[in-house]
Amino acid sequence: MTTATLGDSSSVGSGDTAPRRAMFIVFLVVFIDLLGFGIVLPLLPRFAEQFLPGFSDTAKGAAIGGLFSVFSLMQFVFSPMWGRVSDRIGRRPVLMIGLAGSVVFYGLFGYASALPPDAWRLALGLLFASRVGAGIAGASVGTAAAVIADCTTPDKRAKGMALIGAAFGIGFTFGPLIAYASLKTLADAPWAPGAVASLLSLVALGIAAAVLPETLRHGPKEPREFFSLARTREVLAMPKVGLLVLVYFLVIFAFANFEATLTLFTQEVFKMKADDTFLVFAFIGFVLTVVQGGIYRPLAGRVSEWRLMRLGVALLLFGLAGIALNAYAAHALKESIEGGGVNLRPLFYTSVAVAVAGFAFVNPSVSALISKNADRTRQGEVQGVNQSFSALGRIAGPFVGSVLFFQDASHVLPYLVAAVVLVGVAVLLVAQGNDGKDAGP
Repeated sequence: MTTATLGDSSSVGSGDTAPRRAMFIVFLVVFIDLLGFGIVLPLLPRFAEQFLPGFSDTAKGAAIGGLFSVFSLMQFVFSPMWGRVSDRIGRRPVLMIGLAGSVVFYGLFGYASALPPDAWRLALGLLFASRVGAGIAGASVGTAAAVIADCTTPDKRAKGMALIGAAFGIGFTFGPLIAYASLKTLADAPWAPGAVASLLSLVALGIAAAVLPETLRHGPKEPREFFSLARTREVLAMPKVGLLVLVYFLVIFAFANFEATLTLFTQEVFKMKADDTFLVFAFIGFVLTVVQGGIYRPLAGRVSEWRLMRLGVALLLFGLAGIALNAYAAHALKESIEGGGVNLRPLFYTSVAVAVAGFAFVNPSVSALISKNADRTRQGEVQGVNQSFSALGRIAGPFVGSVLFFQDASHVLPYLVAAVVLVGVAVLLVAQGNDGKDAGP
């Protein structure tokens, strides 16, 4: 593969080796970095409750939602900035800065987690600070998508983007398991998961420093505003890009309602212990990995990304509706469940698998379509804007979901709201009617 064959990207130099090596290293770096995210995610509700003794359920829900949302707020603000920086100075330094930040702020998370409950004000303050810093560092994920765009032709773009999704899935699978193992190995030391996440990010940083090539060549070097609403509006005005960004925002919002309340759901409905929740998150990551690597990638290139995206939205809608049904049934049949006459876990795991499979179809399809419809000199910026609105969905989704969860005894509201939002997304995509017209400028 040469620079000339890369079509719409300003990319690495000639030969097959450099692009393939860059894509492999990006996969590895994102995988290791997402291990840290997967380690921390199941612990947030647990630590928030630990440091909020005597507070109301609504206050706890708001704190848990805030810990999720502040991370995404930073990604919303900084993703376009990192994208513009990567278009100007290159992808490699941006990814390395992000990984270095992860080392520091996951370490801070570990320190905050080990504080005693009577120091709850300091602990919560440091937990929030660690999530702010990790969000700024993690906002460079859009740059990883820009690396894929640099290294692939338009017809291979969806398969390339699926690599990032697979890295997310594998990291999400093993992250909770590593968190569980670190707690058990180190006698339930609360600092252990954060320390392990920091160490793994350090490993990823070392790998990037040693072997990650620069994939941007001949990119625009003129000075740009790093924070620019006008340039963001320009991106959203690109043909089809605005619609795709809106779809992605709504899908992320719906999925985040489920994601942020999962630990609460399993505790309230199935009386799972905290340790069991790690296995549920690992199951989600396993499904995500299998679907993106074993089902989506073989279909990409043979089936339109628009069709794959619509299929994903439909699966996600049915899956979240199934979880809503599960929550309602668990409340209505509480006595039968406690007596052992009804087992709702098969419905729960089936619904979760369908929802996650749907998300696995939507994620790379949107990234590929946005890349194919974007200006080739602004790949980093455009992917950053998309990640920014994705982060906005992760701000609103966890906060709304965590608060709604405690507003009804059945706990059905977060999943019902998510399903209604996805019905709106389905209507948008049906109205678009754009199969087979994916080529960008």
